This record gives sequence, structure tokens and C-alpha cells, in this order.
Amino acid sequence: MQNSKSSLAALTLGAIGVVYGDIGTSVLYAMKEVFGSGHVPFTTPNIYGVLSIFFWTLTVIVSIKYVLLVLRADNNGEGGLVAMLALASQAVKDKPKLRQWMLGIGIFGTSLFYGDGVITPAISVLSAVEGLEVFSPRFKEWVIPLTLVILLALFSVQKRGTAGIGRFFGPVTLVWFMGIAALGVVHILGHPEILQALSPHHALRFMWQNPGVAFIILGAVVLCVTGAEALYADLGHFGKKPIRLAWYSVVWPALTLNYFGQGALLLARPEAVKNPFFMMAPEWLLLPLVVLATAATVIASQALITGAFSVTKQAVQLGYLPRLNVQHTSVKDTGQIYIPAVNWGLFVAIVLAVVMFRSSSALASAYGIAVTLDMLITTTLTFFVIRYSWKYPLALCIAATGWFFIVDLAFFSSNLLKLVDGGWFPLMIGGAIFTLMMTWKRGRAMLNEKLRTDAIDLKSFLESVFSAPPTRVSGTAVFLTAEPGTVPNAMLHNLKHNKVLHDHNLFVTVRNHEVPWIGMERRVEIESLGHDCWQVMLHFGFKNDPDVPEALDQIRNRGCELDPMTTSYFLSRDVVVPTIGSGMAPWREKLFAQMHHNASAAAEFLNLPSNSVVELGSKVEI
Repeated sequence: MQNSKSSLAALTLGAIGVVYGDIGTSVLYAMKEVFGSGHVPFTTPNIYGVLSIFFWTLTVIVSIKYVLLVLRADNNGEGGLVAMLALASQAVKDKPKLRQWMLGIGIFGTSLFYGDGVITPAISVLSAVEGLEVFSPRFKEWVIPLTLVILLALFSVQKRGTAGIGRFFGPVTLVWFMGIAALGVVHILGHPEILQALSPHHALRFMWQNPGVAFIILGAVVLCVTGAEALYADLGHFGKKPIRLAWYSVVWPALTLNYFGQGALLLARPEAVKNPFFMMAPEWLLLPLVVLATAATVIASQALITGAFSVTKQAVQLGYLPRLNVQHTSVKDTGQIYIPAVNWGLFVAIVLAVVMFRSSSALASAYGIAVTLDMLITTTLTFFVIRYSWKYPLALCIAATGWFFIVDLAFFSSNLLKLVDGGWFPLMIGGAIFTLMMTWKRGRAMLNEKLRTDAIDLKSFLESVFSAPPTRVSGTAVFLTAEPGTVPNAMLHNLKHNKVLHDHNLFVTVRNHEVPWIGMERRVEIESLGHDCWQVMLHFGFKNDPDVPEALDQIRNRGCELDPMTTSYFLSRDVVVPTIGSGMAPWREKLFAQMHHNASAAAEFLNLPSNSVVELGSKVEI
């Protein structure tokens, strides 16, 4: 019992650091953007109304939608848009048209994650460093350079992994939440009447009296739920109970106290609207608060970067992106990975965002469209999960998700007003990633169809080969092939040029499935083809590491000798030649051919020993 309690406490502390770092730093800029926009007249009733909208936005979107409802829609314990997409698509697999449409919007939502991944670190770190301006206006010219230095340092250390510093994320973020709660309490004690804004009637009155203004400021209010989707995305790392416990016991109370403290400050000192968070602190506390805020925003950014690595790996294994160089940064935790292309691609885009927008207020104009569209997609997929997977009645499913859909749609519609001011930036990034994903998926389907059309039946081929067998050499040959039952091109090249066949031959096909995990007991299917040849099927979930040698180690006792010292892996490295009229636009054909050419070697992605790999290539027209 004691171990269980300590484990829950450790997981809850970890969730505070990783899951809630992003939403925890939203206090730096959310209130400032609502009143700093100039849309809201600065009156006491309006301060009450806006605070009430903040509180009930946190309540409806986070406390009820994500924490109570969406966390229930886990895919074998895993969360995130990719996991929900896999769960929803499996629930409607008997409805191919609906499934195709659902996969489309789900992958688009996944693409938008990268757009959000650019804006969030930029606005978080920039808003923390801007606290120096409150300390002294002379620091203004140093805000951008210092922000870029912090971001460069953050992205430079990614290749070392976060195992060493990760243990400090929870304690530092807990100190952050305790600090912002304390700041809020100090100012609430001076104006305790501000707590009346907890009543929803203040929000309803504000919206009734100022419908146009209320609609416009939703684009800024949404900043208070920055990173809410991380609750679901990190479900597999921490579990439902620690995430819920951290939210209800620490994060929600701390955020509420700080926002209401900012409201109390604005009642007493309206001039504090230019940066209410940092102006809550006494002068002697400003520099330590800036340092703590910077640490909190770096931790929040780290969680998002780690999430980008994880989502990319899942997209690769589901067949929506080409193989990338994935490096493991921990021998104990296989989830700790580093993808250089994603790391530096994000860094370049974030630097571009900081240099283009130059302030957290300007970046706030770019934030919102991508994340609210993601929220809409999450709500839509949740409906299909509870309707077709959980088999709940239609009326109950509409009642459970319809209200959230309306709320999400209102926030998304308001954020569309920011499209010209900067909202186009994350949409452009998301659209580019979506184009890459769908081009790769379509191109791979066309390539596989072409290979199937030209393929030779494996069993018939082996019968003809062994009617006049070539010279057999010692050892085992593992031929990787995309289609089971067909002759790999690598084998044809080997017979043509080397005119030999190994004593043992495995024809291995790797299958990735729309489930997070597949256990070792279901990893391998093997069929004997005679003459010491076997057809092998390896099954992996989209969160499994596709380690082929480890999986093949299971077949040692099934009549096949597999000595690492005498095993060679043969792969086909096909060169794609685009042709006119293949079913894709010419520019997409050329894009796919380039992506195929630049894809990391399968040997690296499948964890094959580099000194045992033989790559043989051919040209394939699509």
C-alpha cells in the first residue's frame, strides 16, 4: 500500500512537470492579451465578466471535457490524437467511406500539432523573458536575442536526452504553481470581492451585454487553455489517476488563484494591464520570478518537443511519413528518442516565428486557430469512439459531445478573425505537413501496387529454383519484403549476381497496426516453405520499437538457425521514377520520389546490425 501511494505521488509530480507545464505558463500572457487588445472597456463589471469567462473556460474545456470525458477514450492505455484516430478508425472499419473521411481529418489534426508546436515554445519563452522589461525598460532590446539563445540551448541539448534533467521537471513546475498561487492569494486578500467572479452569471451578463466583444475576445481567452490537449497526449506516460489528481489538487486551483489575483490587481491598479502577471510581484521578486518563469517555459517547451518526436515516430510506423533517423537517448526508457530532422526543423520554424512576430502579443495573434481546430477534431473523433466503439445510444453521444462541439466551434470561429494577423502561420505549417503525409501515404500505396503487379509468386519461384538448386552457402539470409508471398527484388539480384543461396532463408514482412502495443507473444507468425525457407510476419503497434533482430530471436526453437554472426539482411533499395498519369499531380509524384530517395535506410529504422546488411536496388516507375 505504501509503495502504491509513493508511486502515485511520483507519477502525479511527473504529470505536473510534463503534462501541465504548457497550460501552467499561460498565466504569463492570457489576461494581458484580453485587456491589452483594447476591445474590452476597462470597468469593474467587465473585469468580473472576463475572469468568469476564464474560469468557466478552464472548467468546461479542461475539467469536464478533457479530464472527465476524453481521458476515458484511451487506446490500450495510450492517448493522443494518433491513438484516438486509430481507435475511432477501428470502430468504423465496416464503413469504409466514413473511415476514409475520419482518417483524413485525424491526420490533418495531427499535422496541426506541428503548427501548435512552433507557436507554443515561441510565445512561452518570449513572454517569460519579456518580464525583464517590467524590471527595467533598458532590457527591451535584449528580449529577442536572449529568447533565441535560450531556444538554441534548449534544442541543442535534445540529442543528449532528458533522462538527466527530467527528474527536475516536476519539482520545478510544482514550485512554479505554488509561486503563482501565492502571488494570486496576496492580491485576492486585498480585494476578496473578486471571488464573486466564480459565479457564471458574470460571464453570461458580459456576453449578453457585449455579444460582439465577447465573441472577439474568445480568440484571446483560448490562451488560458494552451496545452490542454497534452492531458490526453501524455495519458500513456502517467495514467488517468495521476493526471486527474494533479489537475484537481494543484493545477486548476493555482491557475484560478493567479487569474483572480491578476483581476484583483487590475481593480486596484488599472495601469498594470500592460503586464499584469509580472506586475503582481514586488520589485525585489521580479528577477527571481523571471528566472522561474523562464525555467517553467523551457520545461513546457521540452514537453512539446518530446511530443513532436513521439508523434512523428507514430506517423512513420502508421505509414504517413518516410523513415527518419530515430536515435534512442536512453537504454532504460525506449520512449526517450531524438529525431534530428524534427528537432532542427522545429527550431528553424520557431526562430522564424520569434523574428517575424517579435513579441508575445503579436504571437498571440498567430496562436489559437490550430489548437481550436485540433480541439474540434478531438471532439468529433470522441463522438465516433463512444458511438461505435462503446456502443452508447445516439442521443447520449450527441448530448455528451454536442455541447463541447458548440464551445469548440465558438472558439475556432473567433480565432478565424486572427487569420490575417498571424493565424495563417501555424495553418501554413500544418498544411505543409499534411501535404507531405498524404503524398507519402498515396505514393507508398501506388508503389506497393506497382510492386504487386510485377511480383513473382514466392512458392512457385522456390519450386523452380530448387529443381536445379544453386550453390548453398553457410549462414542465414533474411530478405525484407513489403508483400508476403512474393519474391523480394533483393533475392533476384543476389541470385543473378552471386549465384548462391544461403543454407537458411527467411522472407520477412513487417506489419504496423493501428494499436499502440503488440506484445511479444503475438509478435511473430512463421510458415515453413520447405528447403529450409520460411515466410515470417512480424507485427508491431505504432508505439512499439520495430526491432527486427529481437523479434526474429523468437523463432530459434522453430527449426531455424539464427546466429547473429552468420546472419545477413538483404533489403531492396528501389529508386522511384515518377511518370505522367499515375493518379497524383506531377509535382506530388516528384515530391514522393524525393521523399523516398531521402528516407533513412530501413536497416537503421528496423535496428538491423549495420555490418550485416546488404542493400540491392532497382528502378520502379509509378
